[in-house]
Formats: sequence, C-alpha cells, structure tokens
Amino acid sequence: MSGFVIVDCGIGNLRSVQKMLERQGVAAPVSGAAATVAAADVVVLPGVGAFGDAMAELRAAGLVDVLRAHALERRKPLLGICLGMQLLARESSEGGRHQGLGLIDAEVRPLAVAGQSDWAGRRLTLPHIGWNAVAPREDSVLFQGITPGSDFYFVHGYQVVCGDPALAAATCAYGGDFVSAVEQDNIMGVQFHPEKSQSSGQRLLRNFVAHCAGLEAAA
Repeated sequence: MSGFVIVDCGIGNLRSVQKMLERQGVAAPVSGAAATVAAADVVVLPGVGAFGDAMAELRAAGLVDVLRAHALERRKPLLGICLGMQLLARESSEGGRHQGLGLIDAEVRPLAVAGQSDWAGRRLTLPHIGWNAVAPREDSVLFQGITPGSDFYFVHGYQVVCGDPALAAATCAYGGDFVSAVEQDNIMGVQFHPEKSQSSGQRLLRNFVAHCAGLEAAA
C-alpha cells in the first residue's frame, strides 16, 4: 500500500516504526516537511519525550495545520504512537499548559500512582516502563485478532484522559486504569510502542494497515 508517511517531529527513534511497517509491505518515508506530510494518504505520528517540545517542533515545521487538515478536513487515517497519541489531545499539563493538536476530546494528565503498589506488592513508580497487559474494546479496529490481556511495551508518565469514554479503544492498569488506545473514525492512537511489542505490536500495525487499505478500496 502506498501513501504512508512517518512524521519526524525531531524526537524519537523512527527507524524502528519504519521497519515494522516495512514488514507489513508498506514503504513509509520519514519526513518533517509540511509538503510531504500534506500529500500523504496515511500519517503515522510517533514520539517520545516532552509534550511541549514536540508541539514546538510541529509548529516550527508548519505541521500543526497540516495534520489538522489531514485528519479533520480530508478525514484521512492518522495513527499516533506513545507521545504521538498524547499530541492528538486538546492540551497537556506536562511542564505547564500546552495546546495539542485538538483532534480528539481529551486532555493529557499525569498518571496517578502515588503510594500505590502492584499485585506483587512492589511500589509503583513513574515513568511507567515495561510490559503490561492491555484490555481492548471488543469492537476495536486495532486489536482485531489480538488476545485480550496481551502485553505491550510502555514508556510514559502521562495519560490521555478522554472527555468521551467512547474514544477509549483499550485500557491498561497501572495504579488505576488508564486509556492505552483511542479510536475515533479515521483518528487512532496507542500509548504503548507497537514497534517494541513483538508479535502483538506487529499484529496491531498489520490491522491498521489493513484498515487503511479497506478505506482506500472503498473510496
């Protein structure tokens, strides 16, 4: 399938995402150029690091309006990964108040784990790093064929809090339940790293690619 692009917002190792998509038969160039992203049929937005820094990079590259037009006006598929999912929200409280892309009805807030322990009695710490079980919604597009409770790899200290509970495609427990994936028509996101999540992550990206191909065929 053609027309994919991986957005380079200046932070994160994007080659691992690119390699995982190549395994699904998708050639996805990495680009921070507004014209390249604007011409794409499918956008993947990965990210690690601080919300405010990533948004500053997107604004400097002229990508905020491009991404909003892609998702909201052209209604083309967009997948946010880790920080990229958080950037879909209206705003974040990380390091002050920062405006996001505003593609979904959500805010980004700290994970609440103070004084809590896991099932083995270990004190929960931030950031949340490592493997954790994900509970998907039964009708989720991204999790089709993935066994509920499969583990995915997380690295984050903030969570997406949805204004509309229907946005949540999956949850994960760390201190309390947090949203680990969102789906809103053409706009999707995952808090974990599918490119680091072995067979489950590979299946999730394969589901996303198949979904995009189906949309293209129906157009």
